[in-house]
Amino acid sequence: MPWWSWRPGSAAGNPPDADGDSSVRSTVRVGVPAQREPSRVVGAPPAEATKTEESEQISQVTLARIGKALDLLDIRFLADGGGSLLAMWERHAVLFTLEGPDDEILVMRARPHSTVPPDWADRAYRVVNEWNHTRRFCKAYVGDPTERGQLPIYAELQVPLAAGAHDALIVEMLDCGAAVATSFVDWLHDEGALL
Repeated sequence: MPWWSWRPGSAAGNPPDADGDSSVRSTVRVGVPAQREPSRVVGAPPAEATKTEESEQISQVTLARIGKALDLLDIRFLADGGGSLLAMWERHAVLFTLEGPDDEILVMRARPHSTVPPDWADRAYRVVNEWNHTRRFCKAYVGDPTERGQLPIYAELQVPLAAGAHDALIVEMLDCGAAVATSFVDWLHDEGALL
């Protein structure tokens, strides 16, 4: 088992160990946590108990499940026929899709309807960098120029879900993504002063 060096006096209130010279050292032994039973979900009843409802089961995230979650959130959307769902608001749109080799990555990509003229490219990069440095969710970027030469701005959140997810977790992630997308676009129009 590994031994990890710890700062003096930090080991859960344990006094630091001192050696002969004036330096002070303390170590904490990190144990390996006990493995959970694979058939159990944290908070779920034991396997012998009655089966939990389908909505409480961890299962593969699919576009159909994303659509049901969006319905629960009262987010109206269109299916593009290519494996994506598109929700539109007054100032922006959000694409909800699954990407990756096995469609295991949930992607929420927001794009404001407004674009930036090419001579504002430097300002666009500064504003996007400011968002990325001060926010935790949805990383922003400047897209490739459109056919008219305008620069689109995007904010994207990607969550790998190869292990599957509960319905409630999918709803929570989509709600978070939609809320942050709205905040992002509002920020671009107000504090960011880009759009």
